Parts: sequence; C-alpha cells; structure tokens
Amino acid sequence: MSVENTHYGAVAIAEALRNCRSIFFIGIGGISMSALAELSAHNGLTVGGSDRTKTAVTEALEAQGIRVDYGHDASHVENYDAVVYTVAIDAQNPEYVAAKQAGKPLFSRADYLGYLMTGFGACVGVAGMHGKSTCTAMCASIFLAAGDPTVLCGASLPSLGNSPCRIGRAREHIVFEACEYMDSFLDFNPTLAVILNIGMDHVDYFHSMKQIRTSFLRYAERTGKDGTALYNADDAESVTALAPFAGKKVTFALDAPADFTAKNICRELGETAFDFCRRGEVLCRVRMRTVGKHNLYNALAAASAATLCGIVPEKVADGLASFRGANRRMEYKGELPSGAVIYDDYGHHPDEIKATLAGAKELGFARVLCAYQPHTYSRTAGLLEEFSRAFGDADRVYFADIYAAREENIYGVTSKTLADRIGEKATYCGSFDAVAETIKKEARNGDLVIVMGAGDIYQVFDRLEL
Repeated sequence: MSVENTHYGAVAIAEALRNCRSIFFIGIGGISMSALAELSAHNGLTVGGSDRTKTAVTEALEAQGIRVDYGHDASHVENYDAVVYTVAIDAQNPEYVAAKQAGKPLFSRADYLGYLMTGFGACVGVAGMHGKSTCTAMCASIFLAAGDPTVLCGASLPSLGNSPCRIGRAREHIVFEACEYMDSFLDFNPTLAVILNIGMDHVDYFHSMKQIRTSFLRYAERTGKDGTALYNADDAESVTALAPFAGKKVTFALDAPADFTAKNICRELGETAFDFCRRGEVLCRVRMRTVGKHNLYNALAAASAATLCGIVPEKVADGLASFRGANRRMEYKGELPSGAVIYDDYGHHPDEIKATLAGAKELGFARVLCAYQPHTYSRTAGLLEEFSRAFGDADRVYFADIYAAREENIYGVTSKTLADRIGEKATYCGSFDAVAETIKKEARNGDLVIVMGAGDIYQVFDRLEL
C-alpha cells in the first residue's frame, strides 16, 4: 500500500532541518519530485535521490550534479541528513524503512513543498481535477513575460528548457501546481488559491463528492485571512464547494456572471483569440496557439491570477501569445509515412478525454483517431460509464492494457471491458506493439492520431518510428 502524507507544516520542518546539510528524494525521477530536488540544490543543500529506472528527467538531474541511484536500497540514504518521499512508494520501500529506523527527518513531497514555498511574496497555487499543468504552464509564461518567478509544474515545459522547474532569483512570485490526490494540497500555503474545476476522481482515496468539496474548501482556506480564492463560476461543483468560504472570493467564467470573463472569442487555424475583461472592462486582446474550450478556461484562469498579482494587461497578452504548451499536453510528435499527424496527450479522466477530443475536432482533420491506455483499475472501474461516453469525438479508439500504477486488479475490469462497452468503433489491442501496428495499418493522410494516457503509453512512439 502507498504511504501517507506527513502534515508537520512549514514551521516544524524548518526546525527539523535547522542543521540539515543534505537531503535524499525517494522517487526523484517524478516530475514534481525532480523540481523539489532542483530547488533544494539551489538552496545550498547536497541533494541525491533514487528511482527505478534512468529517464530523461533523472539524466537532467545528474547533469546538474545531483546524484541518482537506480533501484531502491537502504544503503542509499545512509549519508543524508533528511529524506523526502512521494506517496506513490510502498510502505516497505527499503529507503523509507531505513530512514524511519534511523530516526532521520522524513517528509512527504507535499509537506516539504509547503515548507519550500514560505518566504515568497505571492504564492499562486493552481488546483483542479483537470487542467492544472496546462494552467500552471500558462501562468509561467505570463509571469516570465513580466518578471522573474519561481515555477514548479507537474509537466516539463518548453518555456523552461523542457524542465518542470524554474528557480527565480527574486522571491516575489512562486507559481505551483497543487495536486489534490490524498489531500496533498492541504500542506501548501498559497496566497492565491486557483480552482479550475471539481469532479469525481481518485476513487481509491475520494469516496464521495462531499469529501472532495470539503477538501477543495479546506485548500482555499489555506490562503489565510489575507488570501484570495479564484474559482470557476461556470463549474457548479466549485461554486458549491466555495459557498461557505469566508475569505476573499474572485471568479472567472465564460458563461456565468463573473469578475473576469472572455468576450468576442474567435477560433480558427489552431489559434484562439478573446477579449480579456474585468467586470466588463476590456483589459487586453489575447491571442494564443491553443484550441478547445478547456484551454479557454485555463487561459482565463491564468490571466486572472496574474492580474490579481499585479501583472499589467500587456504582459498578460504577451505571456499567453508566447505559450507553447506543456509536454504531453497535445504535444506534436511527428508524422507517419501515410501522412497522418501524431500527438501525445496526458489525459486520463473522462472529462479530460472529452475536452481534448473536442478540441482536436476543431482542428479540421478528416478523422480523429485515439490510442488510449486507461490509468489504474480503480479509476477505470469507478468511472466505467463515464469512460464509455468520453470518446464521442473520436472516429476510432484503440485500447492498450490498463496501467496498474500502485494497484492490483481486484476490480475485475480490463481495457477490453471498456472497448466492448463503446462498441464497433473501439478496438482492444492490448500490447503497445499491437497498438502501433493497428495505427500504422489504419491511419491515413488527413488523420489526427492522439496517443493518450498517464501511464507509459508513450512507448508507442518508439514503435511508430517517428
């Protein structure tokens, strides 16, 4: 089973680390963990860590002088003063067990991040069931256009040299992705809590919408008496969750009355333009190279957050104009000999799938083909009906086997179960080899192929020989 978050808080962690000179990260190859490792090294600590396999992320850390051990062994933590872990590890992880037995300070990723973000003037936390990484990336583009922010994202960003992390010299702004899984974001200390949307997900931890709404309300309350909650007034669950919030509330929306809105929206040739308005006043005209209504919400939230932090409209427009996406968020990968165009996307929840495919439909391709790997048995089983309705804008869907992550299949669900529920346009392929061969056989000139999922379906690209 996974380990739980610690909840010591920034003051207690600062005291525990008073004489700390070195720190070890279990699971350092994760996007968020690698960012924390970089920031810790920048702060003057000797940093090391471990992960299962060598990846582009771990190689980038090694290039910065950060030691990475491959595999997990108790000896790895011996020469470090403190240890940070991701809750994705097993409670029997030998490094975790050794650190605990040795009495070393031991912190979960979220708790440690909450400690690191203290001391910044404005702390912008981007939360929501969907769109966090993209909205954080959009915020990064705007804040970079205006100054020198620190950024911690859940995806690698082209604007940051394909890193998830940027360490600013100034400590005026930190922009970070606030993950809700296992209530991780309740260890953060935002001064501005952004909430994009709220829905059912992570059914291995969240068991009801009431529990989820309570968590997001508590996240907003982390802003304290002088902070602000910025939320989507078009999202009914967000409105319900924030209704009891006693602090300062600011809204954004495309349809409902709100403090920040987008008007005169135009979409053409893979671009979106809109008037960014505050209480009816046009602040600037935004043009960006993204499609889909979900990305309009992401951009509107990012622009609103930046404005609340004092960034002028011209820099908001400049930042969104320069936005070039986040890795694995509708990322262009290449073209097949047939002429079919291939994209990569991280979507793994029914709402994300629907939004991505709806945006893809706007691009004007003859057909939209989707290769999908479900992520975790619990999510697939718990949201099976929602998944079966999520692929309406795809002309063909090819299913790889479920990515187990931290789970065993106690639910009796498979990818074939999902393919059979969808019907004749869905094909169960199983292996990545079979997925790639089916794509090669069926995709033709004029088609858009989206390879989608949060697991390891990116391995299909090697088989497609892009």
